[in-house]
Amino acid sequence: VADSAVVADNRTEEEKAIDAWLPISSSRSAKWWYSAFHNVTAMVGAGVLSLPYAMAELGWGPGVTVMVISWLITLYTLWQMVQMHEMVPGRRFDRYHELGQHAFGERLGLYIVVPQQLIVEIGVDIVYMVTGGKSLKKFHDLVCKDCKNIRLTFFIMIFASVHFVLSHLPNFNSISGVSLAAAVMSLSYSTIAWAASADKGVQPGVDYRLTGTTTDKVFNFFGALGNVAFAYAGHNVVLEIQATIPSTPEKPSKVPMWRGVIVAYAVVALCYFPVAFVGYAMFGNSVQDNVLVSLEKPVWLIAMANLFVVVHVIGSYQIYAMPVFDMMETVMVKKLRFKPTWYLRFITRNIYVAFTMFIGMTFPFFGGLLGFFGGFAFAPTTYFLPCIMWLVIYKPKKFGLSWWTNWICIILGVLLTVIAPIGGLRQIIQDAKSYTFYS
Repeated sequence: VADSAVVADNRTEEEKAIDAWLPISSSRSAKWWYSAFHNVTAMVGAGVLSLPYAMAELGWGPGVTVMVISWLITLYTLWQMVQMHEMVPGRRFDRYHELGQHAFGERLGLYIVVPQQLIVEIGVDIVYMVTGGKSLKKFHDLVCKDCKNIRLTFFIMIFASVHFVLSHLPNFNSISGVSLAAAVMSLSYSTIAWAASADKGVQPGVDYRLTGTTTDKVFNFFGALGNVAFAYAGHNVVLEIQATIPSTPEKPSKVPMWRGVIVAYAVVALCYFPVAFVGYAMFGNSVQDNVLVSLEKPVWLIAMANLFVVVHVIGSYQIYAMPVFDMMETVMVKKLRFKPTWYLRFITRNIYVAFTMFIGMTFPFFGGLLGFFGGFAFAPTTYFLPCIMWLVIYKPKKFGLSWWTNWICIILGVLLTVIAPIGGLRQIIQDAKSYTFYS
């Protein structure tokens, strides 16, 4: 309604019906706190548990610096995206690629944004299939010490079975309950992770030196940067989340959205910094790539934390899957002229869940995957694409503050994109040497 008050609505009845059916644009009744917990769920991924390990490969000085600078840069680029959502009066960029098309042109915008966004969203969902499966397995092994050993593959299938059901929730607002539960869980397991580490105390013979040969140190450093990039990767769904908030010229959606983002970023800081710094302080360079694995006792608490991770990852998976469903359904209905029906949705979404499950079962190397995807696709969409769009659209004064800030972010982001996948790929190759398929 808000849109038509400003600009004549030129869509045909059919187009309106399709837009009302698609998951991103169908419901615009969200409140600011929806934005807060959707953003927490999207951002505080299971990546937080690998932060102490990233610290161990970066060392104290660089580690703290990288963590804090990433927090600041990504908050700034998120602010830019929230601002750009409605910079054309009477029009909303409901999807990341629509903003890309506005900045770079109809075709080029699609080619720049869509592949990266898809890599991020599908990549996250695959990693979360693995994480969900691993955490379920860990829970099972902790609770039932004498049980028969069950393969990770089966736990990934159990985790996927939840998504064969949840994926049929129609739009963002309908998953807000799942998302709220997930956001609460992320705060809970992060707190358990650092509090249990602190309780365990500094381990005897703790060592903060970087380990391995010089080559190892360099590649591990690169990979750790990718892990940090992965931890700050909520931007791919920001515009899609903002699209669910109502907007009028008097009350633009960017105000409630930004309020939600501030709350979300405070929660992110509460989750990330204590986990990374306390975890590293206690275990030093012997910390595992998932800090909960380093903590064996008390058994009930660690089992509970693993269960929290499972609940959280269920919510996160859905948040990242929703824009993918939106893209698939848009192509099916608008390009291929399928009728928008429930069974079209049933088939496409089930195929997607099955696909992510299959890839997750085939390549479950958690740490290396994070580093590889983190650098390859997260850095562009999170660290510097918003800055490039900002420069293209707003054309800030050369050598002014805005101009410099954006260029610094772009340079750091490009460096990250180039070096992080190298470390991640090397890690995957090393893990693959000793790995047997579906074991």
